[in-house]
Amino acid sequence: MSDLVSLFAGLARPRVLVLGDLILDRYTWGDAERVSQEAPVILLRADKREARLGGAANVCNMLRGLEAEVRLAGVVGDDDGGRLVRRMLRELGVDDSLVLYDAERPTTTKERFIGRAQGRHPHQILRVDDEVRDPLRPELVHELSTRLAASLEHCDVVLISDYDKGVCTPRLLRQVIDAARELGKPVIVDPIRGTDYSRYRGATTMTPNRLEAELATGIKIETADDAIRAGWKLAREHKLDFGIVTLDRDGMALVTPEGRGEVYPTQARAVYDITGAGDMVLAMIGICFGAGIAPADAVRLANVAGGLEVEKVGCTPIPRQEIMARLAFDRASGTGKVVNATQIAALAEAQRAAGRRIVFTNGCFDLLHVGHVTYLQDSAAMGDHLIVALNSDASVRRLKGPSRPVIGEGDRAAMLAALASVDNVVVFDEETPLDLIRAIRPDVLVKGGTYKPEEIVGYDFVTSYGGRVCVTGVVDGISTSRIVESLAKQALPAPHFQHQPARSEGLRR
Repeated sequence: MSDLVSLFAGLARPRVLVLGDLILDRYTWGDAERVSQEAPVILLRADKREARLGGAANVCNMLRGLEAEVRLAGVVGDDDGGRLVRRMLRELGVDDSLVLYDAERPTTTKERFIGRAQGRHPHQILRVDDEVRDPLRPELVHELSTRLAASLEHCDVVLISDYDKGVCTPRLLRQVIDAARELGKPVIVDPIRGTDYSRYRGATTMTPNRLEAELATGIKIETADDAIRAGWKLAREHKLDFGIVTLDRDGMALVTPEGRGEVYPTQARAVYDITGAGDMVLAMIGICFGAGIAPADAVRLANVAGGLEVEKVGCTPIPRQEIMARLAFDRASGTGKVVNATQIAALAEAQRAAGRRIVFTNGCFDLLHVGHVTYLQDSAAMGDHLIVALNSDASVRRLKGPSRPVIGEGDRAAMLAALASVDNVVVFDEETPLDLIRAIRPDVLVKGGTYKPEEIVGYDFVTSYGGRVCVTGVVDGISTSRIVESLAKQALPAPHFQHQPARSEGLRR
């Protein structure tokens, strides 16, 4: 397989034609302060309202973030929402000349209320939809079909974003897919949730998620073989060039009509909001197919882009430079979280280029306990990417004496890497982590205990460029030394730990 960094760096900017249901997403943000006295509901104190593009319009938003040339075909209501959607599209640089007004239906609108609790990451607490799902009137279908036929020659790929709001009628899809096939244009479909996918027959591929693929094929997807069987059934029954099934945290399955398939895994992400992830996957696969990229590489790139999207709140485009930063990070770090001192500076720089706040902390972490876990969770909440510097065995012996550490550095690093709050672990042998701090230049330097901030190693350096230095609390009565002393008093032999490789919890072939 290709090196994704080089492949993405040379990725062309194809001309993309998008057909589908346009949606206006409205957001109300605020602090979820308490339960209302009037009813058992959350009281949201609003402080911000905004409008974003959704549905096929959001696919265009994602495509523009990826620097594609985009033309959109669809329908909006002849109302304020519809005019707002078209204005937002034009501001993005999307050609909306194929977007029609329909005075007999409202613009599909989804209003989300997002609450923040105790200063932590915001979460959606309510959604209100305003829509009509009836199929388009025949005269609108005819007009869209005529305009699309004249536009197909001027695109490199066609994306169909079907949200089952009435635009993607079987008749219209049949005309578009057949015409695109005759011209040799790839057609990628993000399908509805349903049991009948015959309307997409002859497309190049589809991108159903796990549940959609289960409904469409009748196959329960629990293993890699299940995903491949479902993808093969979709490709065979609907005359697709490839079958694709997106598998959330387990990545994506790619299958040929002959049944040859593979599941391409993705890395674990901190999931804040899945809204827009499917649109991002469609957009990335679309520009890859439009640029002539091999399907396997398209799926691998879509895994990365979709993973970045779920780390955002709401439908947020991922710019090329952020994807490039993630690819560079993944190439440097491999599949594991544990890296060496040479790699860590480059990884930190890639995260910084992507606009992520880097948090740094350090310690021995011998006999990992609840105090450590709480401290690391608190540290991770102060930024976006937590790097833990771990004292080597020799360094621990110098600090704690010849009987320590109880657990070797390899096992200690593996246990830290298994925590969801920790993004990277790097082992150091020096007396202090100051050299690592200088190489990483963290936005936040954290230490647990009773220190004053100015007593923490690296304080002067981090504050010199505007970084923060923080001290977290400790869990009373819990420490590694106390645990070791307690074991000694009970005349128990020192515990012996043998590292066992972690087993994947994802799909298995």
